[in-house]
Amino acid sequence: MGHWLQRNIVEPGKLPLLLALTAFVLTFLITRVITRMIRAGKGPFGNVSTGGVHIHHVVPGIILTVLGGFGAVASHRHGFGSSAFAVVFGIGTGLVLDEFALILHLDDVYWTEAGRQSVEVVVLTAALVGLALVGFLPFGVDDMSQEELQDRGGVISGVVVNFLFALLVLSKGKVRMAIFSVIIPLVGLFGLVRLARPGSFWAKRFYRRRPRARAKAILRAYRHDRRWVGPRRRLQDLIGGKPDPVVARR
Repeated sequence: MGHWLQRNIVEPGKLPLLLALTAFVLTFLITRVITRMIRAGKGPFGNVSTGGVHIHHVVPGIILTVLGGFGAVASHRHGFGSSAFAVVFGIGTGLVLDEFALILHLDDVYWTEAGRQSVEVVVLTAALVGLALVGFLPFGVDDMSQEELQDRGGVISGVVVNFLFALLVLSKGKVRMAIFSVIIPLVGLFGLVRLARPGSFWAKRFYRRRPRARAKAILRAYRHDRRWVGPRRRLQDLIGGKPDPVVARR
C-alpha cells in the first residue's frame, strides 16, 4: 500500500488532490450533520447572523476556496504549502457546493426539494475528482521500468477509449453512467446499446425521423425514473437530510 501510494500519488504530485478530496468530503458530511442538528434544535450550534442578515456558510466557503485556489497555484505541487492550500481549498469547496442550490436559485432552498441539487452536485464532484485521483498518471513518476511504461501505455489507451465511450453515453443524456464509464468500460458499453433519454442530443439527432424509437425512449425513461426515484430520494435524504414538506396554499 505504501509503495503504491508513493508511486501513484506522491511522485506524480497527486497528494494535494487526495488531501483536497478528503477535506471536501469530510467538510460536506460535517456541515450536513451540523445543519441537521440546528434544524432539529439540538447541540450547541446555531445560525450565524449579523445586523439581521443570516450569513450562509457559502460565504466563508467562497473565501476559503479563493484563498486555497490562489495559494495552490502559487505553490509547488510537491511542497508542504500546496498540501496545506489543498486542504483549505477542499474545505471551501465543500462549504460552497453544500449550498449549490442556493447559488443556482438565488434563494434559500436548502431544506426544499430544490435543495437536493446540492447533494447531487457534491456526489458527482466527489466521483469526478475520485476518478482523476485513482487514474494512473503517466508523467511525473521517476525511474520507471520498461514493464511499467508498457502498463501505463495500456492504461492511457484504455482511458482514451473509455473517455470516448463516456462522451457518447453523455450525448444520450445519461450523465451518471457517463461518469462511471470512464473507469468501468462495461458501463459505457451498456449505455451505448441502451436507448437515449428524450431531449438528449442523441435523441434529437437520431430519433427525429424514428417515431417508434422516440416513443420507446420516452416510455423507458418514464419507467426508469419511476423505478429509481424512490431509492435515489431515500439516499439523498440519508446524506443531506429530508426536505421540508410542501405546504399547500389556499
